Parts: sequence; C-alpha cells; structure tokens
Amino acid sequence: MKEVLEFNNKKQCGLWLMLISLVLIVSAVCGGQFLVNPFIFLAGYYACFFGVNVNKKVRAKLSQGPISKFQIKMIYISIAALFLLMFCIAGPFIPGWHWRKIWLGVLLATAIHFLLWFFVHGWNMVVLSVVCIIITVVGYAVPDISIFVICILDAIAKLICGIYLFFMSKPSKFVAKSY
Repeated sequence: MKEVLEFNNKKQCGLWLMLISLVLIVSAVCGGQFLVNPFIFLAGYYACFFGVNVNKKVRAKLSQGPISKFQIKMIYISIAALFLLMFCIAGPFIPGWHWRKIWLGVLLATAIHFLLWFFVHGWNMVVLSVVCIIITVVGYAVPDISIFVICILDAIAKLICGIYLFFMSKPSKFVAKSY
C-alpha cells in the first residue's frame, strides 16, 4: 500500500511566507530596546494569520485542490509544536529579558516547526527549514552578528521561498512506500 500526499495549497503558504517576512523586516527595523519589536510582530503575525490562513475566501481562491484530514491534523500538530518549541527554546530567557536569545529562540523554533510542514506543502518546507536553522545557529554561534542581520536573513529566506511557492510552484504529490 502506498500513502499519497497531495500538496495543493502552496500558493496560500507562499502568500503567508511573503507577508510574514515583511512583518519580520518591519519589526526588526522598529526593534528599539526589544531588538525586534514584539508589538509590531504580534499584530502583523495575527493580522496575516487571520487574513491568509483563516479567511475562507482567500483559502478557496488560492487552493489548487483538496487537503487531506491527515494534512489538517499535521497543521494543528505543527502549530502546537511551534508554541512548545518556543516555550522550550526561547522561554528560559524571558525572565531575564535577554532579547537576543529570545528572538533567536523564536526563529529557531519556527525553523524547526517548518519540518512538519513537509506533510502539508512538500519538500520546499524542508529546504526552508534547513536554511533558517543554519541562519539561526550562526546567530547563536557568532554573537557579533546583530539580531537585526539575522532577522533580515531569515526574512529574506522566507520571502524567497514564499515567492517561489506563490508564483512558480505547482501542486505536487509525494508517495510514501510502505514495506
């Protein structure tokens, strides 16, 4: 028996990535004492989330086919994983207000959670995850690189992936062989 995953919602993911990358850039530019402005980031994140992912008209217009129950389950699992990862990676630095480590933790948690999005959008998300993990690890390893630069690089990676998914990528399938 073979499991088949259809990746029919790449345009929606592409739009989301393009918008969230712009939110991250604006938040970094307006960072101030927080390094990345959390108020701008959260307002932009939720506006984009509801505008793209919750808005049924947008979803219907961008969808190029059905999504399976398994994929819907993976969406919820990945969102839960994102918050769990943020709590574990960035959370320990919140009491001391170590903003650099908080934001690196948020970026790393986000990058890791993209791995789960393979089941919804395909291999593109694995590539994006690896690129964003590398960017964030460099941020941890080289403290002389400002969080502004790390955020801009992360946002550029998301923007490029979003542009690819929205404008160039086509629906695809993944067939998992069972033995």
